[in-house]
Amino acid sequence: MLEAMYEGFTVVFVEDEPTVRISLAQSLKLEGFHVCACASAEEALRHIVPGLQGIVISDVQLPVMDGLGLLKHVLAVDPAIPVILVTAHGDVAMAVQALHDGAYDFIEKPFQPERLVEAARRAMEKRMLRITVDDLRRQLQDKRGIEAVLVGNSPAIKRLRQDILTLAGTSADVMVLGETGTGKELVARCLHDHSERRNRNFVAINCGGLPETLLESELFGHEVGAFTTANKRRIGKIEHADGGTLLLDEIESMPMSFQVKLLRILQERKVERLGSNQEIAVDVRIIAATKCDLLELSAQQKFRSDLYYRLNVAVLELPTLRDRREDIPMLFEHFVYQAAVRYGREAPAVTGQHLRELIARDWPGNVRELRNVADRFVLGLLGDKDRMLRADQSAPQTLMQQMDIVEKALIEQTLKQYAGRPLMVIEALGIAKKTLYYKLHRHGIEIEDFRMP
Repeated sequence: MLEAMYEGFTVVFVEDEPTVRISLAQSLKLEGFHVCACASAEEALRHIVPGLQGIVISDVQLPVMDGLGLLKHVLAVDPAIPVILVTAHGDVAMAVQALHDGAYDFIEKPFQPERLVEAARRAMEKRMLRITVDDLRRQLQDKRGIEAVLVGNSPAIKRLRQDILTLAGTSADVMVLGETGTGKELVARCLHDHSERRNRNFVAINCGGLPETLLESELFGHEVGAFTTANKRRIGKIEHADGGTLLLDEIESMPMSFQVKLLRILQERKVERLGSNQEIAVDVRIIAATKCDLLELSAQQKFRSDLYYRLNVAVLELPTLRDRREDIPMLFEHFVYQAAVRYGREAPAVTGQHLRELIARDWPGNVRELRNVADRFVLGLLGDKDRMLRADQSAPQTLMQQMDIVEKALIEQTLKQYAGRPLMVIEALGIAKKTLYYKLHRHGIEIEDFRMP
């Protein structure tokens, strides 16, 4: 288990005294580190490469090139590689200078092996985070097309991107289902941008933002004199979207009387301006977006069932942020960079504690809420609920502690999703029954708290 924590990462350990080198290397190995022990700085140089997945620990007093010379070489190769220097007793001034020059930490002799192990653990966690962030940046920079818009590598978002590209090549109307903040308009825009309609208009209208009288004028347009204030002809949204795409957001809020007219347009692809008897043929793809269960609303006679079945052909269900937590680090990094450019600010560093807290949140506002937190993070306008992003953090937690918090949050979320039913939770998490109950006990989770009354 310990080895798995630092898999792929190496401690380059430099010590010219054989007995000390063997002893301390063994102490590091027992804590799960892969150690590359070197008798000299010259031997270590061949392991120091840009992007090294690891850290360097070196005694200062070495033959030929000393530890300070090695520090300069490491920083010249890759200034992000943490270097820990081991100094002789009384060399405090030199150690302070080394920290000023870029060393991560220093340890004064004599010391207990535990002191070295703890320093190595903190340095390695910093390096692992930096490698992860750099990798996310490269992935974001390498994204093209739909991957640059719908960011993430989770199975759910990959499947959504594939479904969008499949539907984009057709003329089918689409219904987009998703909680508030999951990106329904963004998905609609992707459908348009990756279709043959991309060079024509994409028109979005919020059905819940207008009263019925204005909604009819907005969608259908009107002729001069159609009503008191109609002083000139106005092209409606549907006609304006001819050859392109019309997004009807919050379609569940569309008045019942107007739903009949929409159904007719869907069937006949013709629109009639207010005050006119002339029908105008339109070639428009309609995308309906909703956060509600329209079938349930139709059963309650709050939404027309015939319109529901007309729309319920090609359906895209958007995953919540809770269901793709593994995408949160990449998304947050993406939004931080966007905000930094937008506000002309330098992008703040994202720490392991930040990511741990972000992943553990419930995110009722989904991706929109995450983006807002990223904006506040860049602007330095953090509220009480953003306390994990403040600069005055408590003592840093180890990687194992962070993993425990994330694991607990995922288990609790799955228990909530399946109302505390063990068999479904086991299947969803892909673990054995014995493992589930062990983790419940370990994290102090009571399964009864999640069962339906």
